[in-house]
Amino acid sequence: MDADFLLIQKMLADDEDAVEAFVSRYYTPILRFCALRIGDRDLAEDLTQETFERFFRHLESYRHQGKAGNLLYTIAANACRDQLRRRKELPLEGRPEPGYDPTGALELRLSVGQALSALPEELREVAVLYFARQLKQRDIARILGIGLPLVKYRIKRARELLRARLGEEEQT
Repeated sequence: MDADFLLIQKMLADDEDAVEAFVSRYYTPILRFCALRIGDRDLAEDLTQETFERFFRHLESYRHQGKAGNLLYTIAANACRDQLRRRKELPLEGRPEPGYDPTGALELRLSVGQALSALPEELREVAVLYFARQLKQRDIARILGIGLPLVKYRIKRARELLRARLGEEEQT
């Protein structure tokens, strides 16, 4: 039995310490994922809270099939996708600037964050899960509900575009 399964069993038995341990285990990775997708730390925190709220709302019907973290990433990806759809409906001047990425030096973080935000949404989603969260390609396919060949193609294409974008910035 894995740690997630045991924590979920305890949470189902109303163990508050298990809830705290579960949230502590996954809060920061989910926050980083949302921040990379959205580009706004405050909004990423809201989406992270929404992710956990959705997870706990449906905890009674949860069926353990591997890591609970994969389900959290799925919920977070859907919340971010919904937010990005709503954002597209806003006027351009109301959009927050991308730039929060908590890994590495500030200059590199800005370059990588800008390069990621320049990717098309479907490539950015896969790139964040693969490069930043280091999830397996099969898990990414399951989280996003797409085929493994499509995940591999999107990783390859994202790598090409990121390499080109970051290479251009180094030359200037």
